[in-house]
Amino acid sequence: MNNNETVTEKLAVNENWCKGCGICVKFCPKNVLIVENEKVKIVDIEKCIQCGLCELRCPDYAIYVRGK
Repeated sequence: MNNNETVTEKLAVNENWCKGCGICVKFCPKNVLIVENEKVKIVDIEKCIQCGLCELRCPDYAIYVRGK
């Protein structure tokens, strides 16, 4: 993990790779993510069902679903 990563028990987000396009936010069925200051942020990790849609749709490989 580096200083520009947000890691939880369910998701890891690499802010260096994220362009803030919001595709992951649009595909998340549980509204776990938002775009803030041109980067994706995890806002409600408890709702995450680890479906993998955010990881699958991210064109920059900035999100990794952990433990799926």
